[in-house]
Amino acid sequence: MKRVLFLCSGNYYRSRFAEIYFNWHAEQYGLPWRAESRGLAIDARNAGPLSRHTSANLAARGISWAEYLRSPLAVSEADFAAADRVIAVKAAEHRSMVETRFPAWRDYVEYWHVHDLDCATPPQTFAHLEQEITNLLAGLASAKAA
Repeated sequence: MKRVLFLCSGNYYRSRFAEIYFNWHAEQYGLPWRAESRGLAIDARNAGPLSRHTSANLAARGISWAEYLRSPLAVSEADFAAADRVIAVKAAEHRSMVETRFPAWRDYVEYWHVHDLDCATPPQTFAHLEQEITNLLAGLASAKAA
């Protein structure tokens, strides 16, 4: 099983959605991939283990998130080493964090441009993540078929 690691700041909202949404779809498509998620700057101000926006959005799509209910986790060197792909969800926000804290991995990380709550509404953020993940899954499925 190959692994993709999704990174965001708090591992509470965007990366958690990406992890759960990706895993649900990868299983539906029979892809040999599994996602995990971690945070680059865990924030103790987050209320609970998972954003209410994330859980509500997944529930509305009929995607169970109960097995993913855990506190946010900070990324480690071991997480990078265990991943076949690493994706940080917003380049402008996360590139400097990766370069400062994990310089050995800076060229290994792919960057998307998905906004947090300070720049986009949850529906906008989830629509953008869904599109990015759909593209990622299509690429992985195409590689599997080749």
